[in-house]
Amino acid sequence: MSLPQSLERIVEKFKRASSNKLRYEQLLGYAKKLPDFPESEKKEENQVYGCQSQVYITASLNDGKVFYQGDSDAQLVKGLVALLIQGLNGLTPLEIAQVTPDFLQETGLTVSLTPSRANGFYNIFQLMKTKAHSFTSES
Repeated sequence: MSLPQSLERIVEKFKRASSNKLRYEQLLGYAKKLPDFPESEKKEENQVYGCQSQVYITASLNDGKVFYQGDSDAQLVKGLVALLIQGLNGLTPLEIAQVTPDFLQETGLTVSLTPSRANGFYNIFQLMKTKAHSFTSES
């Protein structure tokens, strides 16, 4: 399965970074661009479990496409959230279901992520897929 264009562009951007330091700076750049997350949505059903940081994800369906919002109290994790949101926003639930987390290896980020951060990434990704899948059972 090939990646959606939005994720492909992100992967290519990270591949062009010549060092882990530059990849981290890119990730922090994504974190800074993440829109503010409503405090009212920081509730249990939106929380990502299995992360050392506090992470929240919401999803809505608009014209058959999924749109996410998210936040984290840790900047690097917030960057991972922003990367996933930018990569998955505007896709259909079926398109999201077909994406596997393997693309993270292609970015070169896994080399410098701690095991707990890498695990957190997978938990965030899984919650986003679960929320997208919930829209397929509603229709």
